Amino acid sequence: MTDAALRRSGIREVMDLAASLEGVVHLELGEPDFPTPRHVVEAVQQALEGGQVKYTLSRGEPELRELLAARLAAVDGISRGTDGVVVTPGGTAGVFAVLSALVRPGDAVLLPDPGWPAFEMIARLVSAEIRRYRLTADRNFEPDPDELDRLARGARVLVLNTPSNPTGAVFSPAAVESALQVALRHDLEVVSDEVYEQIVLDGSHTSATALDPDDRVTGVYSFSKDYAMTGWRVGYLSARREVVDAVVRVQEAVAACPSWPGQRAAVAALIGPQDVIGDMVDEYRRRRDLAVELLDRAGLLAARPRGAFYVLARVGGVETDTYAFARRLLEQERIAVAPGETFGPGGAGLVRLSLASPPDAIAAGVEALERVAAAATSGEDGRGG
Repeated sequence: MTDAALRRSGIREVMDLAASLEGVVHLELGEPDFPTPRHVVEAVQQALEGGQVKYTLSRGEPELRELLAARLAAVDGISRGTDGVVVTPGGTAGVFAVLSALVRPGDAVLLPDPGWPAFEMIARLVSAEIRRYRLTADRNFEPDPDELDRLARGARVLVLNTPSNPTGAVFSPAAVESALQVALRHDLEVVSDEVYEQIVLDGSHTSATALDPDDRVTGVYSFSKDYAMTGWRVGYLSARREVVDAVVRVQEAVAACPSWPGQRAAVAALIGPQDVIGDMVDEYRRRRDLAVELLDRAGLLAARPRGAFYVLARVGGVETDTYAFARRLLEQERIAVAPGETFGPGGAGLVRLSLASPPDAIAAGVEALERVAAAATSGEDGRGG
């Protein structure tokens, strides 16, 4: 594969540029600004004093897998037991492992558009044919089952993501069920990214894994967002035994095993107080409401997000190249946002703002976004009329 065939995530490109500048307001990265819960840190510190930082089982430590199996059964109604769970070095590594296990070169993979950039990057790494299904504001950023049905012919895998990055959509039960029926008709494997499943701002989350009609869905989960544990790099998959075993073989080749400290942190997170999640979600909801009010007043709001912690803003009337718009916003105003086109063609004319930043940062970001958009409209940004 050539370098040109695997374009970097625009989120990381903006992040790298921002690192070279002073006084940047960061709205580009989906990283909670909350600290990892104190009881998690303390539990790992105590465990580290015992000096047991060693290799672990490639599928994850038994204690953690038992806790995860119990959680999946209690929260999502998924009864696969410990044999149906594998711990991964974060959600990204989980998506890579399962697509590596399921996809042969040339197999078609259906990806959401706009969708998380790593989906496309990983699909290219495994030499898949990429087929994008559009998510649009007029459909609440939910899949069109007729389009899915057309794209599914001869395909291998359908990737779903709800709550969604970057749209903030939370798919309705009917939307999830329709997508699963398409998968059933065309015998598709389904990879359901449910990393944001507990960050729901309006309504409730419907798990594709819980509605799985015949054990064809692999659920991908992470501790990064729910517990503000991005740097610990620990996630997990739920799948039928055949897929789990294949994922373990991939993991052995790529990472050997998930990290021991990350797994100790995950155990502490699961057995400790859970109100930390609700507290964070309440704050994200307040920030969402602020961002929606400010963007709507400026005429830039694309849609009201119902989950995750992102909001899309429209800049299409002033800028067709959202990478250029994001760079200009960063260089002129020291505001970092994610260019919409990094999420696929469906992100054209949009930028993504992360709500995992304080309210004053969000307010400053929207104000600067409006200012740069207005300057672009009037031709005052140096590009001419």
